[in-house]
Amino acid sequence: MENEPSSSNNQASNFSMDQDLLGEIAKDYIKEKRNKRRWGVFFKVAFLVYLLALLVVISRQSSGLTPSGEYTAMVSLAGLIAPETNASASVVLKGLRNAYESDAKGIILYVNSPGGTVAQSAAIHDGILRLKEEFPDTPIYTAVADMCASGGYYAAVATQNIYAQRSSIVGSIGVLMDMYGFSGALDKLGVERRLLTAGSNKGMLDPFSPENPEHNAHAQSILDEMHQQFIAVVQAGRGSRLANDPDIFSGLYWTGSQAVELGLIDDFFTPSQIARDIIGAEELVDFTLQPTLWEQLSSQFGVLTSLLGFSNNTSVTLRGMPMYLPVGASPL
Repeated sequence: MENEPSSSNNQASNFSMDQDLLGEIAKDYIKEKRNKRRWGVFFKVAFLVYLLALLVVISRQSSGLTPSGEYTAMVSLAGLIAPETNASASVVLKGLRNAYESDAKGIILYVNSPGGTVAQSAAIHDGILRLKEEFPDTPIYTAVADMCASGGYYAAVATQNIYAQRSSIVGSIGVLMDMYGFSGALDKLGVERRLLTAGSNKGMLDPFSPENPEHNAHAQSILDEMHQQFIAVVQAGRGSRLANDPDIFSGLYWTGSQAVELGLIDDFFTPSQIARDIIGAEELVDFTLQPTLWEQLSSQFGVLTSLLGFSNNTSVTLRGMPMYLPVGASPL
């Protein structure tokens, strides 16, 4: 009975210690939550400031007015000519129409492209011819940067003259169809190809089936027809300037120094020289179609969220020659 007060005192002491410990834990928890809240507010405010600054920069870039005096409009055709690229027919032709409908004294198509799909290249070529007919008083010339090959050259021959650098790559007037054959590999692996089609030729050029001479001949006829279309537009665009050399249409490509001898280009000028010495309006104004404000913001938002760790997903896209079924053809 004499130990009971001591036991009660110990229980009270332990209870008090537990209360103190819980109090400390609660304080630490509240402190941590406040710190997280502060950092959250900081990042939100920083992100808002970033967006506002970006809006100001973009608005300043997009609010630039064309000069009051004479100027030369320039539209870039850069990269792979294919749907959903910056060198697609819709993008390039919209830029060119905007340039034609402006007060530009002349237009420069600034080409730096290895080529692309036949249809897109032909669409740009034909679109330039229509714009030339609609605006006959506005001359259009091509200036070549590093490369004006194949589909890029297909588009360029629609302009009045083509100028390049001595080290530019020009030509590649031909059409190719790139494919692989895996039937031998399947045999070695013991894999049986089971292809079901509705239509006797629907599986034409299937890479996992043996070659069919009739299918190859049909594909070759398509390539030959496209090649003749390519040759025809080059001959129509360059006319008597072309040298009498059968290699011009063989798919070979040349330096600018060689291309001028073959009549594929006219001379060596930069865009600035064309604007000053040929068009007569030295100031260049870029009419290349730019991404919309929303597209620019979306792109910047994606970069920022990745940097801040808001997204754990990383997506890398490599744009190359689009693949069509059963096969894609391009004048590369």
